[in-house]
Amino acid sequence: MIVIIKKLYGLAAAVLLLLVAGCADDTVAEAKLAVMAKTQTPVSLEVYKSPTCGCCSKWIDHVDAKGFKAATHHPNDLNLVKQQLGVAPQYQSCHTGVSKEGYIFEGHVPADIMQKFLAEKPKGALGLAVPGMPVGSPGMEMGDRYDDYDVLLLKNDGSSSVYARIRHQS
Repeated sequence: MIVIIKKLYGLAAAVLLLLVAGCADDTVAEAKLAVMAKTQTPVSLEVYKSPTCGCCSKWIDHVDAKGFKAATHHPNDLNLVKQQLGVAPQYQSCHTGVSKEGYIFEGHVPADIMQKFLAEKPKGALGLAVPGMPVGSPGMEMGDRYDDYDVLLLKNDGSSSVYARIRHQS
């Protein structure tokens, strides 16, 4: 119990230092998300993927390390699962996560962006998607190679908009 209190105290102190130092709002928000991920009960996530996909397993490791607890499923027809969940073909990737609230996380969505989305719960949202498999996204790491990509907000009406832009400095 004392160890847990010390860890919580250390995390709270780190956030306080960032606030006192006058860091940018984004830095403070990221620090708050990090504290939340380490101090809260993991967010349950059902993940549907092929049993042979290695990048999906790496993405699951990524989200599990950042405050999620993924349960993996290997359906016979992954495309049918995506169709039933409302993920249109143009938004699809190699795996699909579903939160307990029913939000969809399609593809290599970074865990911190998933946490932000779950905290905000945008009205009319189906979930988030990273179509394809961008190099450098969580689970698709390839040394120092990175693709710029967008995380799309999928809407219940079938449309989408950019939720976050991932850009890497060269």
